[in-house]
Amino acid sequence: MVAALELYLDTVATRRIRVLWEALEAEGVQSMRSLLEQRHRPHVSLAVAPRFDPEQVTAALAGTTVAAPLRLSFQHAGQFVGRVLWLGPVPTPELLAHHRRVHDLLVAGGVPLVEHYRPGRWVPHCTLSMRVPNALMSAAVRRCLEVLPLEATVVSAALTDHARNISHPLP
Repeated sequence: MVAALELYLDTVATRRIRVLWEALEAEGVQSMRSLLEQRHRPHVSLAVAPRFDPEQVTAALAGTTVAAPLRLSFQHAGQFVGRVLWLGPVPTPELLAHHRRVHDLLVAGGVPLVEHYRPGRWVPHCTLSMRVPNALMSAAVRRCLEVLPLEATVVSAALTDHARNISHPLP
């Protein structure tokens, strides 16, 4: 399991993604709804690490609003290697600048981060499923397209490490 710095979405967008999770489950695709005893929340991760020290992260981000009221416009569905299905927001200059600012503060604070979340490599996304069976991928993508476009506002943020049962709210 990994730890993440997660941006949470407004109530309407969260509800729409949860409905999408249900639709995927109805297609036979295990969605993020099934993880963590249904405590998983739709989100976009700004940073990921094998493990986070909440005090170190809080110190590195002191004075920064991680949950900046960014507007996200989810316009596409995507797939990462390993059959991971996701919805992607448009990578606006504001979103990319916010990501870079948070990343740079974490690195300056000595927080070790996963390489593919670095600026220039990061693909902003909201994961829907971690293992879509190949035979069900086209049906799963079709379900995703039914909810797009999806407009959202970032309303809160947290540092999470589900393996250690940590959910630490951030400003």
